[in-house]
Amino acid sequence: MNSAEIRQLFPILNQEVNGKPLVYLDSGATSQKPVQVIEALDKYYREYNSNVHRGVHTLGTKATDAFEGAREKARKFINAKSTQEIIFMRGTTTALNLVAHSFGTANLREGDEIVITPMEHHSNIIPWQQAAKRTGATLKYMPLQEDGTISLDDARKTITKNTKIVSVVHISNVLGVVNPVKEIAKIAHENGAVMVVDGAQSAPHMKVDVQDLDCDFFAFSGHKMCGPTGIGVLYGKKDLLENMEPIEFGGEMIDFVHDFESTWKELPWKFEAGTPIIAGAIGLGAAIDFLQEIGMDNIDAHDRRLGAYALDKMSRIEGMKIYGSTDPAKRTGIVTFNINDVHPHDVATVLDAEGVAVRAGHHCAQVLMRWLKASATARASMYLYNTEEDVDRLVDGLVKTKEYFSDVF
Repeated sequence: MNSAEIRQLFPILNQEVNGKPLVYLDSGATSQKPVQVIEALDKYYREYNSNVHRGVHTLGTKATDAFEGAREKARKFINAKSTQEIIFMRGTTTALNLVAHSFGTANLREGDEIVITPMEHHSNIIPWQQAAKRTGATLKYMPLQEDGTISLDDARKTITKNTKIVSVVHISNVLGVVNPVKEIAKIAHENGAVMVVDGAQSAPHMKVDVQDLDCDFFAFSGHKMCGPTGIGVLYGKKDLLENMEPIEFGGEMIDFVHDFESTWKELPWKFEAGTPIIAGAIGLGAAIDFLQEIGMDNIDAHDRRLGAYALDKMSRIEGMKIYGSTDPAKRTGIVTFNINDVHPHDVATVLDAEGVAVRAGHHCAQVLMRWLKASATARASMYLYNTEEDVDRLVDGLVKTKEYFSDVF
């Protein structure tokens, strides 16, 4: 794949920031959008904007076909068995909350265990904290190795016959580590637990096969994979979803409404109350088409190669602390770091003056920050439109940052 050519398909990247050509290294927070996605959204609003599933007129039929067509694209993208297993949601956070509130409340009791890891995003911690409070279940943390990776021996020790739910991030949004979720799912199932996977960082960057992973639930967001904001997917095994109750009620998700009782539509619509995210789903479908045309294996290889390049270049800067494994084979295109005696917000501010956009803060991972013994870090997250030249610009900016603060102090 030619990242320089791909970059030209992203209009926002062809600009200057603070007088410098933009280098966007914050795709872990949200990715940029190619013209194919922008045009798909524009076409929907210009040509066939209508509600779905409700009208028999031409615009309504066309919108419904596009909306449900996007569901089929999402099904193929993660290799789910059926579109009934694909629930459109606002994003990963909403999807994980649905699982914790609906499945968790119905299936957890006092004495049961929920197992997560310290590297989870807040959206995969707080819903389980709340589920534990509602049900009396115990929240347990699987320990991490010194380099921030997960040991399967530790997984076997932590997951017990009392464990009912295991919820693990596929790729850490801070450490960039790719977790062995397939193997963890096997351990969970051997103990009678269900496996939930936060795929927010993996679905954009690597081929995902939920049947091969044998996870019970998998959540991801459109905006991190070249799609619009406000749209995401919850995959769930059909038998589990059929036995779960919706947590939002209203139009669209009902079958019959009587005076004092109501019944729900079949999957997937019983979990999609109200007018769905029509434009978002259509945009997500366009993003999936775009990514698959490039090839997820190609994107995965590119991101890993660029991450390894950044790891090598950045580790040569004196005073640089890089978090996570130093083995490029264990991680993808995310490098989280600090420079001695320089606050990460100051690092990000100086880099921004050089036209380089990175993230600074706790990255919605305060539990992990405490484990790392850091209040905040800076993060460079790469994607298919980034190049080695972008990494070189980052490294040059970090050298300037270090020099600037050395002069100040």
